[in-house]
Amino acid sequence: MRTTRTLAATATAVAALGLAAPVAAARDGMPPVGPSNIVALPSVIARGGQLTITVDGCPQGGTATSDAFKPTSLTPVGGSTAKGTATIDRNARPGAHSITVQCTGFSRPLTHPNAFTVIGGVRGGLGGSTSTGATPTDMAIGGGLIAVAVVGGAVFWMRRRAEKRI
Repeated sequence: MRTTRTLAATATAVAALGLAAPVAAARDGMPPVGPSNIVALPSVIARGGQLTITVDGCPQGGTATSDAFKPTSLTPVGGSTAKGTATIDRNARPGAHSITVQCTGFSRPLTHPNAFTVIGGVRGGLGGSTSTGATPTDMAIGGGLIAVAVVGGAVFWMRRRAEKRI
């Protein structure tokens, strides 16, 4: 009985190993398929900002393009990954943008739709203020609040004073 179990376990292990070996050999012998993953960080960026692009499956580098930045070179960083930095154009339209990557040695480009979002810049300046100091409206609001506080305090004080006499 023990021999039967041992023989069955050994046969199962040999069969599993025999089935897995051709798959592993075929995968090792296959050429890389090209770019497989595009990551853009940060995913939300202002005009003029720096965007880091990382691409898997691009061992010799390549080029990244988008309508929001000039073509950017991707350099290998180890293994099959390539990385590059793009500067978002000052006149890029706000909204979602795609990135297309063409890796060196591969004929098939990869596009990542809506890879990042450009937000509109804030216009600096006076911030809506055109005068210095408090305006007449500010003075009226402040004076009214002080008057309400004084009247409320006086009423409270007078009621407490009346309660002590009783």
